[in-house]
Amino acid sequence: MSLVDVRDLTVDFGGLRAVDALSFRLDEGGALALVGESGSGKSTVAAALLGLHHGTGARLSGSVEVAGVDVGAAGERELRRLRGGLAAMVFQDPLSSLDPYYAVGAQIAEVYRVHHKADRRAARARAVEVLDRVGIPDAARRARSRPHEFSGGMRQRALIAMALACEPRLLVADEPTTALDVTVQAQILDLLHQLRQETGLGLLLVTHDVGVAAESADEILVMREGRAVERGPIREVLSTPRETYTRELLRSVPRLEDARERRVAEAEPVLRLEGLRKEFGRGRHRFAAVEDVSLTLYRGQTLGVVGESGSGKSTLGRMIVGLLEPTAGRLEFTGQESGRGSGAQDGRRLGKDPGAGGARTRKQTGGRPRLQMVFQDPVSSLNPRRGIGESIADPLRAQGRRDEEGIRERVTSLLERVGLRADHYDRYPHEFSGGQRQRVGIARALAAEPEIIVCDEPVSALDVTTQAQVTALLAELQRELGIALVFVAHDLAVVRQVSDQVAVMRGGRIVEYGPAEQVYGAPQDPYTKELLAAVPALDPDAAAERRAVRRELALT
Repeated sequence: MSLVDVRDLTVDFGGLRAVDALSFRLDEGGALALVGESGSGKSTVAAALLGLHHGTGARLSGSVEVAGVDVGAAGERELRRLRGGLAAMVFQDPLSSLDPYYAVGAQIAEVYRVHHKADRRAARARAVEVLDRVGIPDAARRARSRPHEFSGGMRQRALIAMALACEPRLLVADEPTTALDVTVQAQILDLLHQLRQETGLGLLLVTHDVGVAAESADEILVMREGRAVERGPIREVLSTPRETYTRELLRSVPRLEDARERRVAEAEPVLRLEGLRKEFGRGRHRFAAVEDVSLTLYRGQTLGVVGESGSGKSTLGRMIVGLLEPTAGRLEFTGQESGRGSGAQDGRRLGKDPGAGGARTRKQTGGRPRLQMVFQDPVSSLNPRRGIGESIADPLRAQGRRDEEGIRERVTSLLERVGLRADHYDRYPHEFSGGQRQRVGIARALAAEPEIIVCDEPVSALDVTTQAQVTALLAELQRELGIALVFVAHDLAVVRQVSDQVAVMRGGRIVEYGPAEQVYGAPQDPYTKELLAAVPALDPDAAAERRAVRRELALT
């Protein structure tokens, strides 16, 4: 008997059909990846396996059986036995699944007591046991910590520990690594692989990242608009996809071997950083988020800045555009010095004024270049109560333009330039998809005719096809307008595609810096090698080799 048996599953939310006549099976100990873009219905399927649509107003038809339980016909008692006991779910955001007021160990112990009627001491011991099993160091002590005291990767491990507490036969993982750095993502994927080998656990992995699927699954089911497009062994589907959509999806996946065409640097740089430093805190709590960073950016080129969370890369980007003032060091734009740290008052520093969305941006003064920023989350940088056209117009008004007819004409041109329509001017941010909102952010950055745009994780929240569209748009604009880009990201494969030069940051410092082909082709620093080994591979054999490399690096 199959561990999971789904037949003709259809899920409707009002007039929207999220899943349409989907059928698949998963055997005991197997691993199946549901892969598709945002809105493909894959998370809806995952929720249906645990009966999470009960009482939500969703209408389900077809049949879903998990570990012998008919989920559609099950009552509340049987569903409680299923959830956590026979099957468990790991969500994308562990903070939304963990209670901030209770210790992590206490929350895991409570799950164990619900299903096993154990006493408190036995439940606490089980919590420590599973925390240790998923690699939480000093598990007995850390079990008393609250979720906010864990890093993102440790919180995800804790959520997996909670799922394992009752030894379920099926683990449903819904985008379990999307919000994690590449090295932490690799650790979580390695953990899932190890748990499957040790326990025979069945895995249903929901992901938009085909590389993550290749690392973790035996079979793959590609979804689009609620339907199954293609299914088969992962090696077969990834090497010889039959369907056009699958081939398009695979073409959109960034690869480490996809190098950008190298361009010769111009003699005069548009930006030079020398010994840049930024400190936060006071007294004994003072620390340097960025320490002694020196970089050069040339007109029409892209400098990729990569590193894990806390490496200082976003702080560096914010210093470049003037959202943060350096504690020390120097920024030079086309030979003009902007300042010598927090103590500089020499009148040559670039002025600041309120920019779009509440950000502060540096003006064009004395022949110096304008700078703009594209943020990771366009929703947080767009006013939800204003039409997107007005948000794009803000930098024009900040420059002193008052001809409203000319402003609207300029904004309309920008909307069309980034692939949107003129009649989108008066629409609100919530009416757009994630990729469209990011296009709005790019249009707003272009409004001031900048010479430099800093992109802070501009595609990390997007699925691979939308990522490819946004990076292609940036490259096209760069070729046409000669804009220099600083591309801040934790995804090394994306950075490889877009960058001419790459700086690798760790602990606020640059550990490796040079042409992209040199950094990727012959990395010198062990940390760079560790980052590259953590990037998911589309080939299952290559994925196994990288897993072995990661084990070796962990031992050195």
